[in-house]
Amino acid sequence: MSNAAQKRAIESYRARLTQRGFKRFEVLALESDRELIRSLARQLAEDGPEAEEARQTVKALVGRAPRKPGGILASLRRSPLVGADLDLVRPRDDGRRIDL
Repeated sequence: MSNAAQKRAIESYRARLTQRGFKRFEVLALESDRELIRSLARQLAEDGPEAEEARQTVKALVGRAPRKPGGILASLRRSPLVGADLDLVRPRDDGRRIDL
């Protein structure tokens, strides 16, 4: 368990990082990729031309466009059940009476 001075030091360090635009987050990966991910994070944090090149390379490799809101609604609208007259009303059952 950390003492109060250690907690204050960590809080102030994280506050300084936030002011610089950094954000802490957790990544799940294989143990063998630990150093690769750490070195990539260090390079991206430097924010120079090499960092921008690394960003572009990773974006090209991942190649996934950011998700747009409303994806679930669009999927439901593409459903083959659209327009089908389904009776989705369930009978209301209050249960049985119990004397306590």
